[in-house]
Amino acid sequence: MALLHRSATAVSLFVSAFPFPFALPSSHSRTLMLSSSTSRRTLASLLPKLTMTTSASASTRHTNRLASEHSPYLLQHAHNPVDWYPWGEEAFQAARKRDVPIFLSIGYSTCHWCHVMEVESFEDEEVAKLLNDSFVSIKVDREERPDVDKVYMTFVQALYGRGGWPLSVFLSPNLKPMMGGTYFPPDDKYGQLGFKTVLRKVKQAWDTKKETLEMGGTLAIDQLTEALSISAKSTKVSEDLAHRCLKQCVDQLTSSYDPKFGGFGPAPKFPRPVEDCVMLYQHIKLMESGKDSEARELMRMVTHTLQCMARGGIHDHVGGGFHRYSVDECWHVPHFEKMLYDQGQIVNVYLDTFLITGDSFYSSIARDILDYLRREMIGKEGEIYSAEDADSYENEGSSRKKEGAFYIWSSEEIDEILGENANLFKDHYYVKSSGNCDLSRMSDPHGEFKGKNVLFERRPISYMASKRGMSLGEYTKVLGDCRRKLFLERSRRPRPHLDDKVIVSWNGLVISALARASQILQLEPKDMVFHFPVVGSAPSEYLQVAEKAVSFIRGKLYDEITHRLQHSFRNGPSKAPGFLDDYAFLISGLLDLYEYGGNTDWLHWAIQLQSTQDELFLDREGGGYFNTPGEDPSVLLRVKEDHDGAEPSGNSVSAINLIRFAYLVGGDRADTYKQTAEHLLAVFEARLTEQSVAVPLMCCAADMLSVPSRKQIVLVGDKEAPQYKEMLAAAFASYDTNRTVVQVDPKDTEEIDFWEKINPNIAQMACSGPPDLPAVAHVCQNFMCSPPVISSDELKNILNKK
Repeated sequence: MALLHRSATAVSLFVSAFPFPFALPSSHSRTLMLSSSTSRRTLASLLPKLTMTTSASASTRHTNRLASEHSPYLLQHAHNPVDWYPWGEEAFQAARKRDVPIFLSIGYSTCHWCHVMEVESFEDEEVAKLLNDSFVSIKVDREERPDVDKVYMTFVQALYGRGGWPLSVFLSPNLKPMMGGTYFPPDDKYGQLGFKTVLRKVKQAWDTKKETLEMGGTLAIDQLTEALSISAKSTKVSEDLAHRCLKQCVDQLTSSYDPKFGGFGPAPKFPRPVEDCVMLYQHIKLMESGKDSEARELMRMVTHTLQCMARGGIHDHVGGGFHRYSVDECWHVPHFEKMLYDQGQIVNVYLDTFLITGDSFYSSIARDILDYLRREMIGKEGEIYSAEDADSYENEGSSRKKEGAFYIWSSEEIDEILGENANLFKDHYYVKSSGNCDLSRMSDPHGEFKGKNVLFERRPISYMASKRGMSLGEYTKVLGDCRRKLFLERSRRPRPHLDDKVIVSWNGLVISALARASQILQLEPKDMVFHFPVVGSAPSEYLQVAEKAVSFIRGKLYDEITHRLQHSFRNGPSKAPGFLDDYAFLISGLLDLYEYGGNTDWLHWAIQLQSTQDELFLDREGGGYFNTPGEDPSVLLRVKEDHDGAEPSGNSVSAINLIRFAYLVGGDRADTYKQTAEHLLAVFEARLTEQSVAVPLMCCAADMLSVPSRKQIVLVGDKEAPQYKEMLAAAFASYDTNRTVVQVDPKDTEEIDFWEKINPNIAQMACSGPPDLPAVAHVCQNFMCSPPVISSDELKNILNKK
């Protein structure tokens, strides 16, 4: 890793200052390294059984400053005996006044190992005394302050090549990092230093080598700043960059493909939707170039992966949605938390696969996720919540939480609930009296789920129906009825903690999925039958949900005067400003909301937000976008993020947004958008060339930019007319990432005025057509337009021509 080598000087000073050999703790935390093979269940076996909640007595004895915060994660620690501060000047001044180091603990409310460290250490009176006497302790919610998390996670990763949460870092009073790690057990064991020992050693080092520690921290930040100060040598990219990086990325992914269970790479298996996105993108390019065999092979990898995910335990068959990741190679036993950013991206991958294959299996999974969100994750004002925890109480009288308790079943429970259909259901979902977490040695190596079952479809539903001599329709109805009964029974269990924080960036990912679903799902067979947990809503309802979510963000987290966003909301806006991801992901969602829904208000707002994003984050000289506005002096690093991981990078999404804008607006503004996108890609050309698999979405962006001209479909007419809606459905009836859809009502004077300002050509096109037709479509590409068409069949014929 380049950062590791560039930080060598700082590292040597840092290490030599401590009177003990320090190494990053084993990967007990939620690690950032996808290839980590350390199982949290293996590690759990080394720990005592824990009460995953603060005791009532502790709650009455202690209340700290976090009690006045809004973050669910900070509130979980509000009654620790540790004298926690939130991130802010009060804490920094206290450290400077007392001349003591800062202990910084970063996590999030649904983090399993964050809970473990709280119970073991932060609720312990001895640990609290060590912290309170010799440190100023600061607690940070990484979802509320990703800018702070980025600084210190980058430090830990640069030193050790990996990191995770909880993140535990010791800082000087001037906020420079001195040492760091992730999870620490409370006491020394198995050759690893315990947290109490670490605290004593850090205090000793501070008392005896303070100047050296401070110098090392300063040099570490200086080295990281230099390493991360990436700028483009040119505003242009190489001519063959798009082809090279796209091919290399796909080749690297195919070399890591698991032909048995799908997915790219070994266990633990994380859904990384950007991998599927680049595979689908390349599939279409190969088909267009006549390389059908290669294209079909890529498609087979994607469909097999998506089928295995949907049949696996990572998919919540009873309630819908997907868990964070699978600990085994067969997608069976998951880490049970559910994250919003996963749901939105996974929906879009299933929607795209449905568009390409026409197989309603994929559209039904997209519905499954969206209906889960509508049922469990959306507030009264349309706001979409962040996450559900992995841990919960087994029943109301339990004294401790267990991971997965809400989701797992015994065979006896299913017998009692389902009666005569129990055997069919158990056969279908591989339910056994001894428990079913036995498909892999990694699934449950220490018997934590003995006698319990994680629902898992080992065989396709068509095979199982045939095996029982039942029609597919009859069989799926029985399964749906059974799932509904289990859902009602499960609803009586104590629920996992809901993090009801509203994060703009994650909402943007889901808004995109909802908007796209409102049109794409209209392509499903008209006689399609839905079974629980899929509701079977009219596709247009998803558009309404998306618009309500956007309205919440605009009303609660946007300043109409400054045109700035706030990052998150819970009982009021957060103190943190909007970051690059908030702007980029929301703009992407707004562009989809306009293209699929037709309301120019959302396009107008997207243009305003892009202007603000450029003002706050764009490096106009060096190219690309920084992750923060750079206005908070307590945030020591300003990074240009490129990695497309569990979430896409703000720069990758921004590049695609800019390309899309360029074909919606006219004149010099369109050229500026394209130039900004190319300059951005030039910043990361080395990364695209050398490590393309790390930036799959950016590879797609590079190829989109290289396309000589995007296809523009301009729909003119009465947006409520049946003929117009048919034309709109036809415009989205195929998978095409290089397509822009413009919707215009020529009788709406405000709309025409809007287009005259941003793209007069579209306004002229809208006003020059026959006034009495309900819908007219113009298809333009390569600086010319086809003759106008007035039926959906004609439009499909034009769009399907190669």
